[in-house]
Amino acid sequence: MTSERTGTGAAGRAGGRTGGRRLLRVLGAGVAVAALAACANVPAGPGAATLGTAAAPGPGAPQADPGLSERLAAQVSGDAAFAHLQELERIAAAHGGNRAVGTPGYDASVDYVSSTLREAGFEVQTPSFDVRTFTANDARLTVADAPVPTEVLSFSPATPPGGLTAPLSVLPRTPQDPTPGCEAEDYAGIRAGSIAVVERGVCSFGQKSQLAGAAGAGAVIIVNTEDAALPATLGETPGVVPTAAVQKTAGEALRDGQQATLLLATTIQKQTSRNVIAETSTGDPDRVVMAGAHLDSVPEGAGINDNGSGSAALLDVAQKLGAAPPAGQKVRFAWWGAEEIGLVGATRYVESLSEQDRARLALYLNFDMVGSPNAGYLVYDGDDSDGLGGQPGPAGSETAEQVLTDALVAAGVQGPEGTAFDGRSDYGPFIEAGVPAGGLFTGAEEKKTPEQAQKWGGTAGQSYDSCYHTPCDGLSNIDRTALDRNVTAMGSAIGRFAEDLTGIPPR
Repeated sequence: MTSERTGTGAAGRAGGRTGGRRLLRVLGAGVAVAALAACANVPAGPGAATLGTAAAPGPGAPQADPGLSERLAAQVSGDAAFAHLQELERIAAAHGGNRAVGTPGYDASVDYVSSTLREAGFEVQTPSFDVRTFTANDARLTVADAPVPTEVLSFSPATPPGGLTAPLSVLPRTPQDPTPGCEAEDYAGIRAGSIAVVERGVCSFGQKSQLAGAAGAGAVIIVNTEDAALPATLGETPGVVPTAAVQKTAGEALRDGQQATLLLATTIQKQTSRNVIAETSTGDPDRVVMAGAHLDSVPEGAGINDNGSGSAALLDVAQKLGAAPPAGQKVRFAWWGAEEIGLVGATRYVESLSEQDRARLALYLNFDMVGSPNAGYLVYDGDDSDGLGGQPGPAGSETAEQVLTDALVAAGVQGPEGTAFDGRSDYGPFIEAGVPAGGLFTGAEEKKTPEQAQKWGGTAGQSYDSCYHTPCDGLSNIDRTALDRNVTAMGSAIGRFAEDLTGIPPR
């Protein structure tokens, strides 16, 4: 999952806030795929008795089966998903410790998912797209001759080789301004060539950097809202200037007019990456249910929770559904590349569709981090009824939220809660294109509340995932109960919409 919303058309997010839900409403190369499937107790080949092929009534497209959702939920499992995670971790270990876009580890992940899908009978496409990759070689900040710990934001331009030396221009911190650094007027008093200091929050980091540069700033320092690292990206925002981040306490000590030197040594390159797309041969091609998860990790680690968990769970659902299920709607699965650097794979996919093909997308479901070790049970707030800082999605998003909530409850979760529908993950490009969407999330860097710990277990006051975007995001970072409950809910919801689109209006 990206650390902050990037791209165009949506506001940035200051972390993944969760909030109280209203009362519940009614309602993963070197190991042979066949051997892995046998260990996971899942079908290994196109002739195996998957849920879809076993139920298909002979030649021709089978009719929608009202029992599809219940059977799919019963057949998927956390154990099978975990077997895929073991393979994704093995791939990372064999390729420099990560599966980031532009690396051999990512390419091997694409090959693994593709071969597993083909073994299950799917025709698979791996459409390529251009993507910029980013390398940070050095990041140093000195203020009033004293070093200040800092980190560079992904896709920040480099400073001059010796660094940029200039006074700080600290934007006023006023409680009356709910959107600090998000409007051009916020930078009206900035000194030309200075280093702007602005608080994190509301709009994207790229927008803040772009506005500061347009006002004459030579660089930007983002102050985090807590004393924690801020792994974040400027994405593809044009007109940005060198941008770094500091933790809250260090940022609060910065004063307007102080002399500072910021040195950022970065490299930005253009490469080619791939998505993985597979769809059922049955179902209405004019009413497509799409489900996706991003396959890339951050460069810092293997990305087993973020987002091996969503990728592995989705792969199990696809295997158990099969390539020719008795579904009323065609089901299309996607594993996205370059999510961690700005939702690039999903964005390029949506942009590549004709207007007619976009209109055929009835619904998009997103699964990004579904096995967090201090798990929350969170559903995207599609109608913004919880007021969590997102926005209402296209009509039908509220139905996706309801179905996913009910599916979690049926899987044994007490009181699932909402999480902001702010476009932070790969559903962002879909809702911008008018496609209703929903999804599940077990939490990232934010902390679990005492109330959540009481009903879900885990530890209050600790992050949902303390290994988020770090080297420790490996197999030991997975809550297997959360993984099992979420893959069960995924199977239930995907099966429900495959058989019945009630509540999702035609487009």
